[in-house]
Amino acid sequence: MKNNLGLIFVFLFIVSGSIFCQEANYGPGYQTMMIDNPALAGSRVEGTMRLSYLNFYPGHHYNFHSVFFSYDSYFPVLHGGAGFYITDDYTGGIMNDLRSGLSYSYFLQAGKKLFINAGLSASIFRRGFNFTDAILPDQIDAMGGISIPSAEILTNEKRTVLDVGTGFVATSGRYIWGFAINHLAEPDLAGNGSSADRLRRKYLLHFAADFDLIKKINLKIRPLATMIIQGGFISGYAGALLEANSFFVNSGILINNNNNIDVQAGFSYRKENLAIFYNYRFNIVSKNSLMPFSLTHQTGLAVGLNKVQKRIKVRTINMPEL
Repeated sequence: MKNNLGLIFVFLFIVSGSIFCQEANYGPGYQTMMIDNPALAGSRVEGTMRLSYLNFYPGHHYNFHSVFFSYDSYFPVLHGGAGFYITDDYTGGIMNDLRSGLSYSYFLQAGKKLFINAGLSASIFRRGFNFTDAILPDQIDAMGGISIPSAEILTNEKRTVLDVGTGFVATSGRYIWGFAINHLAEPDLAGNGSSADRLRRKYLLHFAADFDLIKKINLKIRPLATMIIQGGFISGYAGALLEANSFFVNSGILINNNNNIDVQAGFSYRKENLAIFYNYRFNIVSKNSLMPFSLTHQTGLAVGLNKVQKRIKVRTINMPEL
């Protein structure tokens, strides 16, 4: 019965939550942000492979998982960076979003200390359904039992659409800020022409800075902020990362217009070309009594695969290890 209740929750969560956020949100981390801002492609200059795994609502058997894989690098012949990513968002055994895309970012020195990256991305978004084990609301009787079959007819149809996005990143001295728009064409995920089933444009704003605290031990602090707007959903994050040589710790607060307040904390460790990271997010305020306390576990790694000889003057963006 516990698994059945989990499937009930999954279905209700998808239906009620789709009007606010139509896709998995990987959070404010820069290790996965290339999917939202293509201008970050190649921003580290050296070729970097990133792998990340997220477990949503751990410990509640809701079976929400996401996997992110990417590679990007600076290429002198392109006068910028390029990369690709693959993601798989598995939602309770009912819905599965598979995405794959290419990103390109042109590097421009706009002033003595001002550098601008302008990016474009093209991707494929495939959404599939499997309602075989789903428990629908009309199957639940007054005593909490399950009646089969349901009066509703749901098909396991799959839908694949093309998607495009664009973004910009500017660096000046110790400051980094960026802006991106995804789902420019608002692709139709259902194929029925209904505006309710279109993937709404997602707007991203992000900011980071770098301040030295104690230079002798390379102690730095980096304030961070992001904002996401998609349809009727608005989410904001503010926090900071503390860096000491190869070790990093971060914490921040996330607020959205669903009256949720979450806290995220994590750490990262870098040794030469290898970095590992872990983040944990939990909910402290919610109007939804079903919202679990533990929201996400995220772990991953970033590996520098090749050094790139810079034949033109470019600015390496020292992205936060978040």
